[in-house]
Amino acid sequence: MGLRIAIDTGGTFTDVVAIDEADGSRYALKTPSTPADPSVGLLDGVRKAAEAASAEQDALACLLHGSTTATNAVLQHQFDGLGLIVTEGFRHVIEIARQSVPDGYGNSFFWVKPPRLVPLHLVREVKGRMTHRGEELEALDEQRLVEAVGALAERGVVCVAVCFLHAYANDAHERRAGALIARHYPDLFVSLSSVVLPEYREYERAMTTLIDVLVKPYCQTYLRSAASRIGAGEGGAPFLIMQSNGGVVRHATAGERPVTMLLSGPAAGVLGAVHMARLAGFEDVLTLDVGGTSTDISLVEGLKPQLTSQSLVEHYPVKTPMLDIATVGAGGGSLAWVDDYGALKVGPESAGADPGPICYGRGGTRPTVTDAALVLGRLPDRLIGGGLTLDAAAAREGFVRLGKRFDLSPEETAAGVFEIAAANQVHGIRQVTTSRGREPGRYVLAAFGGAGGMFAAEVADFLAIGRILSPPDPGNLSAFGLHVSDIKRDYVRTLVRQQAGADAGEIDGAWRELEEIGRAEVMAEGVTATRIELRRSADVRYVGEGHEVPVEIPPGVAGADAVAAMWSSFHRVHADAFGFDYEGRQDVEVVNLRVQVIGRVERPAAHELPGGDGPAAPVAERPVYWRDTGWVACPVYRREALSPGNRLDGPLIVEEYGSTVVVPAAWRIACDRYGNLVMEKVR
Repeated sequence: MGLRIAIDTGGTFTDVVAIDEADGSRYALKTPSTPADPSVGLLDGVRKAAEAASAEQDALACLLHGSTTATNAVLQHQFDGLGLIVTEGFRHVIEIARQSVPDGYGNSFFWVKPPRLVPLHLVREVKGRMTHRGEELEALDEQRLVEAVGALAERGVVCVAVCFLHAYANDAHERRAGALIARHYPDLFVSLSSVVLPEYREYERAMTTLIDVLVKPYCQTYLRSAASRIGAGEGGAPFLIMQSNGGVVRHATAGERPVTMLLSGPAAGVLGAVHMARLAGFEDVLTLDVGGTSTDISLVEGLKPQLTSQSLVEHYPVKTPMLDIATVGAGGGSLAWVDDYGALKVGPESAGADPGPICYGRGGTRPTVTDAALVLGRLPDRLIGGGLTLDAAAAREGFVRLGKRFDLSPEETAAGVFEIAAANQVHGIRQVTTSRGREPGRYVLAAFGGAGGMFAAEVADFLAIGRILSPPDPGNLSAFGLHVSDIKRDYVRTLVRQQAGADAGEIDGAWRELEEIGRAEVMAEGVTATRIELRRSADVRYVGEGHEVPVEIPPGVAGADAVAAMWSSFHRVHADAFGFDYEGRQDVEVVNLRVQVIGRVERPAAHELPGGDGPAAPVAERPVYWRDTGWVACPVYRREALSPGNRLDGPLIVEEYGSTVVVPAAWRIACDRYGNLVMEKVR
């Protein structure tokens, strides 16, 4: 028995939740993030958690970690030293791309493509060719391969991606290329497309492989440094890393395919929200995770987070299984600014952890959303348990200067900034709801992150959402989500077959091969066979369509029944996604077969609050500015003093370590036995 520590590294704070396996005690805390070396913040988090639990650091039983290291490497355009090896004749694969332009540019004569991950002079061609069925047409030119890599190394390339035509059907050439590069240039980082993404569509496969090798030096160095300094990983306590698909793997495994770490922190937050929503009795949820830099939004139906196999990291396509999360640049640290046309804007640029908002007193001079919340009375003058003192006078002066641009008072200006930030979050929610035929009002809004409770009611009012869930320790929910995550591995195989004439045995056999590989790899992670679950799915389309829709196979269905379920379910899934189907009028074809292998892990027991002695009493009162009524004296409650059954009518403020919940006059809150605050619109 020991201490299980989960750490989520964000742009401003590193969040920590530790659970003592002996008695179930929980400790939630925050420490400043250290962008220059994230392992420093990680080590600080472990140390502070051990101190809070009065435990020695060597009492660590397990370390779970979600990180933005992989994403930040892409967002910061750290592309130097990146090279690409392709099949002869395909040197321009990433230049040609898909010839599509973003929404809004369709009728324009101009659109500048985003910065290239690899300039053309760092792309090299090599002879060797496979067919789409995996048959060798031309042998790999090994000498030319070694010469090409050598030429790239001379130009300063340290990361090499290898993407050969049809390597998803036969990876022999790529595996040989990887072995040759390792022998002749052992210091280079290498990613093979047949390992990163063994499915067809050369452009997406090349881009995903490039992203993988791009972030590999940062992630492997960071993870190894963290494991070494903390004494976790090989020979020590398990060191598990959250992936974008909502599962964890050992840190060495994550370092082999770091592209799976993209959006790992937000994924953990969704899992934490689902866990608490289940306890609160809700099944359909919109998650609103408001951090210091951005807001992450996800749709959950029937307690199942939505999944996707493709996404964009900034402008760059990435195909890897991940929770479907929309991100907007609106967080507590988002900067307020005036554009060239004199309009007030908020974000996406953030003050970050350094210098941070004006009120942090670390040199920030531009007003942020956090400064606005402080000016409006929504925040106390101290955060994270008194560890961070806020300078309200300096924040107000920032809005005095900004308000002069619009002839508005500091309060009116701050209220405007707050409303714009909320509107940006609403736009993100509409991306995953109304744009997909969902009505936001039928969902419960689960608000968390350091600033989620401040925005929840404002966002809900925009969208006519009548219920809000604020889980306990909302500022640390992403870290808590790591504690309720399973080990997950995803596998894919391209097998293009039309329903007419398809061999059910061949399709089922491909699924079974993936399951056998996955079962062995998950058992190697330390999971016993009895705790392993297998999930089958497929990417299916009508013949002639350019894109597929994912079709899930019901649990427990295998053999020919699984293949039949795939064909029959597709028409319904297509109709749900697009509003129509061609059943009986158009042949169907499968493109990719997928398997997810899940290793179930022990979850911490649900923490129930003891019964209270009566109604809650406020600890203070302070003026809060509301856009429609101006300044109003509002009671302030401590969350830890609320008990199951307590009901309170707004306007009021609920404060706790790491977060603040703002309850306007039209809302009421109730505390349940698990510490959730459920807010309801009463008028």
